[in-house]
Amino acid sequence: MDLKSEPNVGKLGNGRFINRELSWLDFASRVLDLAEDESVPLLERAKFLAIFSDGLDEFFQVRVAGLKDQLAAGVRSLSPDGLSVREQLQAVREKVECLVSRVDGIYNEVLVPSLFEAGINLLNWGELSDEDIAYLRQVFDSTVFPVLTPLAVDPSHPFPYISNLSLNLLARVTDPVTAVSRFARVKVPPILPRFVALPGGVRFIPLEQLIWAHLDKLFPEMKIGAHFVFRVSRNADLTLEEEEADDLLAFVEMELRRRRFGRAVRLEFQGTPDPDVAALLVKELRLHPDDVYVVNSALDLNGLWNVYEIMRADLHDPDWIPVTPASFGGSDPTAVNIFAILRHGDVLLHHPYESFSATVERFIEQAASDPSVLAIKQTLYRTSGDSRIVASLIKAAESGKQVAALVEVKARFDEQANIGWARALEEAGVHVVYGLAGLKTHLKAVLVVRHEEDGSTLRYCHLGTGNYNSKTARSYEDIGLLTASPEFGADLSEVFNLLTGFSKRVDYQKLILAPGRLRSKILELISEQARLGEEGRIFIKVNGLIDPEIIDALYAASREGARIELVIRSICCLRPQVDGLSENIRVKSIVGRFLEHSRIFVFGDTRAVDCKIFVGSADLMQRNLDRRIEALFPIEDSRLRERVVEVVNLDLADDSSSWWLTENGDWVKTPGTSATRAQDRLKELALERAAPIRRQARRLWFRNGISR
Repeated sequence: MDLKSEPNVGKLGNGRFINRELSWLDFASRVLDLAEDESVPLLERAKFLAIFSDGLDEFFQVRVAGLKDQLAAGVRSLSPDGLSVREQLQAVREKVECLVSRVDGIYNEVLVPSLFEAGINLLNWGELSDEDIAYLRQVFDSTVFPVLTPLAVDPSHPFPYISNLSLNLLARVTDPVTAVSRFARVKVPPILPRFVALPGGVRFIPLEQLIWAHLDKLFPEMKIGAHFVFRVSRNADLTLEEEEADDLLAFVEMELRRRRFGRAVRLEFQGTPDPDVAALLVKELRLHPDDVYVVNSALDLNGLWNVYEIMRADLHDPDWIPVTPASFGGSDPTAVNIFAILRHGDVLLHHPYESFSATVERFIEQAASDPSVLAIKQTLYRTSGDSRIVASLIKAAESGKQVAALVEVKARFDEQANIGWARALEEAGVHVVYGLAGLKTHLKAVLVVRHEEDGSTLRYCHLGTGNYNSKTARSYEDIGLLTASPEFGADLSEVFNLLTGFSKRVDYQKLILAPGRLRSKILELISEQARLGEEGRIFIKVNGLIDPEIIDALYAASREGARIELVIRSICCLRPQVDGLSENIRVKSIVGRFLEHSRIFVFGDTRAVDCKIFVGSADLMQRNLDRRIEALFPIEDSRLRERVVEVVNLDLADDSSSWWLTENGDWVKTPGTSATRAQDRLKELALERAAPIRRQARRLWFRNGISR
């Protein structure tokens, strides 16, 4: 069906799409909703402010920077929703100003007073006692002063370079003899805590206030005038034309150095600045007045992570310790033979409800230490700083196993860390590949080749929706599959040959890969449900839905009567519930304690045998479908399908952590009647499934305790 030729669609035109950038800002607004939510523990609300701050920084460094690049290049093409680059930048500014105003209110009127009532004080310098001031003077002299470098701005000192996201003070300094005034800039050291703790660890003062209270020590014998706190955001998106690079690793390192000098895209002031100061910075940073934002709370609230770490159980969510899946049997995961388990059947993993450490990390550790394992191959997109997985790969290589790792050095904002891990792996003898030219490898996969006792060779696999990162695995919701399926093993062997060598294979037995077949397969599956009319059923859960072709296909299916349920965590450019276009499409977003990160695709009635269920790494965005190595994999075992359907049904039933997207593009949080919170119920189910193991562990602990 040519959707664009339909009369109702033609009338809407570009209006059938929601702007991508504005949709992300709507997601940021939902994060702020949690910072305002009185049912959320207080320090968790501080955490959500920090998450918002970090996300908005990245938005300016990448998305706004991209729009500014287009503007500078004279790009005239419109976004799918029909806005010019300049119109998008103006709309972004208007929405960001509203968000900044909300943050000011949350921080000044809610968070700080509420923390005070709870015994945690975010203080200003004027609120300190003499005893506090004496203590902080010692902190300044011993810790802060030695690392400060005041930089004068005068004819002999050109305007200093302002690094990306650094916090800065600009002070007017006057020579009392000559009466000549100059500006001086002091960079707030990013290596020091954003909020300085006073004795007791529950009272804090912003670091910049400690510095400005001691400016006389930085400029002795000078008269200190007005001072201002500001911060600059720069273009931090790498421009990678790696097809022209002989050495991709060296090329990325060069681009990382260049990132430090990216074009300025945002200037933030804490409080209303002196007009001369604002004009000076706008001129020197080559910005437009519309790039200036005035913040009346503290700048860089990402620093609230320091406050979040306070050990107050009553102000945090209850501790959640991921359980060991029952399928792994026994009270001691280290004693379990994972290969034997997988020979008996596939295992579905659901993090963070089930342990990443006791399953995925243990799988790779066991492969590294098992003398029967011949080879390990793995993709690494993002990993943690203390990665047990990298240590296992190094151990395997040092023991003589064939080990190959595809380390994606182009993973945004993790490039430097990944380069470090890549070099450590190479030094240990691991065959390291840095990705394919022009594509990012976003696929999450491990392949283990093992010589079995009967003389055969089996391949064991892990496929997942999340990164091999033990830290995020405790807070990101993801699904993984452990399997010894010969078909999956054969497919992954072919995929790793593609990644490390030369291959043009497109079709696989089980896997559906991008950029080859994934887009066309999803369109085909949507079309199948469209042909079923009112019997058609589609469920899709992804982080972002942006691709216009996929959106138009969903509109076409809706027009044929198919029922479509979409759970989109962040960006959604589809407009639901529009008469004659999408009245059969509902869109919701779940934002809660854990970051909803899994990608699930269900085509057909979940009660029917022929229902097709896929899980994978890909979001429905042009970059994922066309410019990344991604994979969807089917869930075919009836036991595992029930688990996925359980997640689907709970996500649809959730009415406590959900926002619904309306036809006019607004997100509405509707009070539910059942008070269903999917994440809480999934924790309960994980505990119920693990109960036999937990009882066995308690019995062993009791018996061993008695014997001692």
